[in-house]
Amino acid sequence: MAKPNKKGPTRTVDIFCAKCKAQLFKYRKGGKGALVKCFKERIVEDFTQTPCTCPNCELIFARDTLVRGTPALKMIGGKVTFK
Repeated sequence: MAKPNKKGPTRTVDIFCAKCKAQLFKYRKGGKGALVKCFKERIVEDFTQTPCTCPNCELIFARDTLVRGTPALKMIGGKVTFK
């Protein structure tokens, strides 16, 4: 399997908790599809204190995994939104 592009996309999106609307990440997202996973190397700013947990409502929104040999966060459906 091919690794994700090192440089990555230039478009950044803000990722929010779906429950309390707190900002979780600024992320360089490629494509126009749904947010399924976030590669850790593409996260520009991280607003969470503990990994995969919302700082306001303590909701677990993702799972820590390896995707194509690269560390990533796999999003749980319906727990996050992005703009």
